[in-house]
Amino acid sequence: MIEYFFSQYRDYPTFDIILEIVAVIFGLFSVWYAKKDNILVFPTGIVSTLIFVYLLWKWTLWGDMMINGYYFVMSIYGWYHWTRKKEDTVEFPISKISRSEKRIAIILFIFTVAFVVSVYHYFHKFTTWYAYVDTFITGIFFIGMWLMAKRKIENWIFWIIGDVISIPLYFIKGFTFTSFQYLVFTIVAVYGYLEWKKTLNSSPKMELQKS
Repeated sequence: MIEYFFSQYRDYPTFDIILEIVAVIFGLFSVWYAKKDNILVFPTGIVSTLIFVYLLWKWTLWGDMMINGYYFVMSIYGWYHWTRKKEDTVEFPISKISRSEKRIAIILFIFTVAFVVSVYHYFHKFTTWYAYVDTFITGIFFIGMWLMAKRKIENWIFWIIGDVISIPLYFIKGFTFTSFQYLVFTIVAVYGYLEWKKTLNSSPKMELQKS
């Protein structure tokens, strides 16, 4: 069993294996803090994404590298966005996506997929079937991260879709630790959605709408 799951690490540098494990641990912390609507989601996420950018660059997985680079940038934006307050009241609490934000999400998805496809074509990376899946997942995760930075509850739906696809995908690519990470991500994302939904339904604004 161990040989089946971890044989691909036999020829990996020990330092890279340790880095991947550290990145996975911080990634798990980040998702857990996101579930709890805790601002620590961003500093822990920044550590994880920076490490993954380096590793994915070494592994020449450009689509995955761009995702994590984007996560890094959006984590800085989200960190700032979540701290904004008006008279000690959080300016942007958990909320639902608006109609205009839905349009932006669609545009973001199309632009992201088109950009990744062009990069993959340029570097001749469409050599495996999962390279095509990468382009789709990149678009999904870009929307998920953007919505999380804006504290929109729908971000969890996109995380769940992307995480479920990523579990077998990373295992096929040979990154077992990262594959296990996405398995945990999926579970936490489901609970995160339920917890955010409970918080949203109990907010004063939602209570007024119900009454």
